[in-house]
Amino acid sequence: MAEPESVNGGVKENKLWKGVFAVSGIMSTLVIYGVLQEKIMRVPYGVNKEYFKHSLFLVFCNRLTTSAVSAGALLASKKVLDPVAPVYKYCLISVTNILTTTCQYEALKYVSFPVQTLAKCAKMIPVMVWGTLIMQKKYKGFDYLVAFLVTLGCSVFILFPAGDDVSPYNKGRENTVWGVSLMAGYLGFDGFTSTFQDKLFKGYNMEIHNQIFYTTLCSCVLSFTGLILQGHLLPAIDFVSLHRDCLLDIALLSTVATASQFFISYTIRTFGALTFAAIMTTRQLASIMLSCIWFSHPLSWEQCIGSVIVFGSLYAKNLLNNKKKSQTQPPPQELPQYEKAESS
Repeated sequence: MAEPESVNGGVKENKLWKGVFAVSGIMSTLVIYGVLQEKIMRVPYGVNKEYFKHSLFLVFCNRLTTSAVSAGALLASKKVLDPVAPVYKYCLISVTNILTTTCQYEALKYVSFPVQTLAKCAKMIPVMVWGTLIMQKKYKGFDYLVAFLVTLGCSVFILFPAGDDVSPYNKGRENTVWGVSLMAGYLGFDGFTSTFQDKLFKGYNMEIHNQIFYTTLCSCVLSFTGLILQGHLLPAIDFVSLHRDCLLDIALLSTVATASQFFISYTIRTFGALTFAAIMTTRQLASIMLSCIWFSHPLSWEQCIGSVIVFGSLYAKNLLNNKKKSQTQPPPQELPQYEKAESS
């Protein structure tokens, strides 16, 4: 009787270590990513206090690194390198993904990272809109209630900033019309991107590295073309060659962005989307707290209330979903697996 219990204990311990690996990987890479993107876009470099202004160059570096790593993963695993879906569908995801990331970086010129991070929590609204239009999905009343509460909390957080949290690109307060417009663009494009990716996965027998490779490859071409057409490629190269610390920050940003893709895929595959959603909510809260400490962002009491509304709603949704999942699925049977191992 002791042997089955020891096997069950080993399985639980193995899953515990997998959980520690997934949580630590996502938290470390994405928190570092958030700090780095705020530093690059909002902190001046050099003795002359120059700001890096070429956000499309960051997109190009990130996508170039990710496409190279995903190509290596496909070749190493001997999986399909040819496009599974029509190329124009990869390009469509690339275009909206570039617009998403560009809006995200540009918004940091006008709103602080805590404002941007909390506003990202409201992405469920455009996801629900695009899901209804593209996937013909139907949502329950509780989903709309959570979306409303998250939007309310985000609105409070944005509309009542601390008075002395000023953008380096603007003399006014953080809640500028342009900054909020960029965040609205980010939410809309990001909602379309994730919904269309879901449609692509379900419509084609596609490996995740295959989709990542072709979408990031298209993004490389498009962002590189945009840099040339805007005349920003050479100024960006001159800036990073003059400020080597900026080059190091961009290289590290691209590295952690690529690593985060691996940890996200691993977590969803191993523990499911509900666990991933809970981890991401915690990561956003940790990112806001770290940004406030690292970059000295003050928070008003209204913003604290808005944060409680947002994260309280998200955690309540995750807990309810986990409860429903545990009620509809039977517990895993470990003993038959042990007996099967004994027979082999």
